[in-house]
Amino acid sequence: MAALGTPFDLDQDPAGALHLAHSPCPNDTFIYHAWTSGLVDGPATRLTFADIDVTNTACARGEFDVAKVSYAALPYLGDEWRLLPAGGALGRGCGPLVLTGDGAAVGDLAGKRVAVPSDRSTAFMLFNLWLRDLGSPEVAWEVVPFDQIMPAVQGGRFDAGLVIHEARFTYREYGLRSLVDLGEWWEGSTGCPIPLGAIVAKSHLDTDAITAAIRASLDYAWADPEASRAYVAEHAQEMSDEVCRMHIDLYVNKFSRDLGVEGRAAVERLLGGAAELGLVPKLEIPLP
Repeated sequence: MAALGTPFDLDQDPAGALHLAHSPCPNDTFIYHAWTSGLVDGPATRLTFADIDVTNTACARGEFDVAKVSYAALPYLGDEWRLLPAGGALGRGCGPLVLTGDGAAVGDLAGKRVAVPSDRSTAFMLFNLWLRDLGSPEVAWEVVPFDQIMPAVQGGRFDAGLVIHEARFTYREYGLRSLVDLGEWWEGSTGCPIPLGAIVAKSHLDTDAITAAIRASLDYAWADPEASRAYVAEHAQEMSDEVCRMHIDLYVNKFSRDLGVEGRAAVERLLGGAAELGLVPKLEIPLP
């Protein structure tokens, strides 16, 4: 297994196959297993596992054909990309956490060192919106691979850490506590679900066929969860079966199949608000 943040190819597929990139996290492997394994109809794929911080910047350079990126990265992508209405991660009760190892209060953040998983992630965008809500205390942040953030906070290298994914379920094992749940803050402030991971495809491709393949793959996974269980576990970065299940239950939901009116409104609220504050450029990619 390659280290998180390092892309690696799972297969060598025939010429003409779509180059698909997503993380090895359980929600992504659960959704895409049937498609990439040829269990449902769809375009042939060549799969690369890569952390979202890698895909965010790689897609901005025009790499990959279809990829999972952060919603916060969409304003940096050009018109050669299209946002797909299926396969992403958007929901409620699934937001990033700001963790600390001591008894610090929210008002103690000024001047602190904070580890973040990406500077083009929804987590980082929410963190900055929250800081604005607090009066913009100055913090020193550094991008750290997300699987290294909790050990770094535990060891005292950072005062706090912005965490995502399964860290919601495991941070107590590191003796850490949650300073704030940014998902709760966002939902309480806006009433909207949280846009986390988006699926984008090159605009010259048959995006309808790609969307149909994603939905067929997800429907297959929901109908027969056992079919992907071993595959999910193989790439789950040593997560327990219970954590894998909780991860999938939290991040794979109705929005994974269709962004819908509610999902689109949440994306517009998040990215529009961030653009108004000058945190990101104005979104140019049309919403599906």
